[in-house]
Amino acid sequence: QVQLVESGGGLVQAGGSLRLSCAASGRTFSSSAMGWFRQAPGKEREFVATISWSGDSTYYADSVKGRFTISRDNAKNTVYLQVNSLKPEDTAVYYCAVALRWRNVVVTSSAYDYWGQGTQVTVSS
Repeated sequence: QVQLVESGGGLVQAGGSLRLSCAASGRTFSSSAMGWFRQAPGKEREFVATISWSGDSTYYADSVKGRFTISRDNAKNTVYLQVNSLKPEDTAVYYCAVALRWRNVVVTSSAYDYWGQGTQVTVSS
């Protein structure tokens, strides 16, 4: 059974940092694109960042560009999201996902096949 498990969320003050992790199990995703999305209360889920199968290509939402960094360790079947310079508007549940049919970066949520349960990030002002 495929599972994606996020961790690393928490409560942090504005300007702070966190490192989110997403561990995959059940199969290897080393040949697939992976991504992070987030959903704030009362809002739709939105794209945050995506990374190609090799890690050579990344793409970010404009709102997080320069503050967030996505990376992956295929040997550990894990993808990371380093979130720096956090703002209150970054408060959301963060989800990782895998796009089995894509090797390169992909933004559209419908391209992703499996999702984690999410990890809460709360940024206080």
